[in-house]
Amino acid sequence: MAGVEVRLPAARERLAQGLPRGAGEGGRDLVAPGDTITTDPGYMRGHGTYMGNEKLVASVAGVVDRVNKLVCVKALKTRYNGEVGDIVVGRITEVQQKRWKVETNSRLDSVLLLSSMNLPGGELRRRSAEDELAMRDYLQEGDLISAEVQAVFSDGAVSLHTRSLKYGKLAQGVLVQVSPSLVKRQKTHFHDLPCGASVILGNNGFIWIYPTPGQKDEEAGGFVTNLEPVPLPDREVISRLRNCILALVAQKLMLYDTSIVYCYEASLSHQIKDLLKAEVMEEVVLQTRQRLLELEG
Repeated sequence: MAGVEVRLPAARERLAQGLPRGAGEGGRDLVAPGDTITTDPGYMRGHGTYMGNEKLVASVAGVVDRVNKLVCVKALKTRYNGEVGDIVVGRITEVQQKRWKVETNSRLDSVLLLSSMNLPGGELRRRSAEDELAMRDYLQEGDLISAEVQAVFSDGAVSLHTRSLKYGKLAQGVLVQVSPSLVKRQKTHFHDLPCGASVILGNNGFIWIYPTPGQKDEEAGGFVTNLEPVPLPDREVISRLRNCILALVAQKLMLYDTSIVYCYEASLSHQIKDLLKAEVMEEVVLQTRQRLLELEG
């Protein structure tokens, strides 16, 4: 008979104390709904704020962000609010006339127009009726894609494009969904990690982990997917990366290439399945946080 592991809940000391109020990045502070941000009438009201009794008051819980005289509050837990140039990972939910509807963790479905994508083979020509009839051959319901935000409409809906060869249909890998506020904005969100896997850190909170391709097929136009069986060592690396990301999210640590690599290296002394235990998560993320502080300091 196989052994059964019994784990009882135990009170544990907090390993990392929270920052004091106002000691955040650049002097920004955390506010709750109803907190007064400022009484200075010279500031302009931004997202997440409202005017009440001649005071600027927060309407959501989050971090105060000041740009010159504009004050807004970025919510800590929210749906994705698209910005032009963001890299996103999304899932096709519907095929419509000359467009696809894409789920990108925002309030409204995003739109990918037929004219906003490369044709297979990278052809440059006008889209014809034959292309419209063959839309399901390119992308169908359930397919995962990586894309860039091309425009944001007045109602908050997002228009995507996949005109670069680095975007397109995603093949084999693992999708992890996190809060968009935990993904750090960087110049590039496509990372080939030294552990043998690659990640796409979508600004919308969708993270795609996949085996690093040996050679990049630039003539495919982002539609040819490799369906070869993934070797066991690669699957173990992907599973460990997934559990490391879940540990970082549980401890509210920002996700970017350096934090993921440090967390992966700190987790090598544990089995992959043990990374889902709360005490192991705390230990691994504490080591990661200390290494990041050493890097910054």
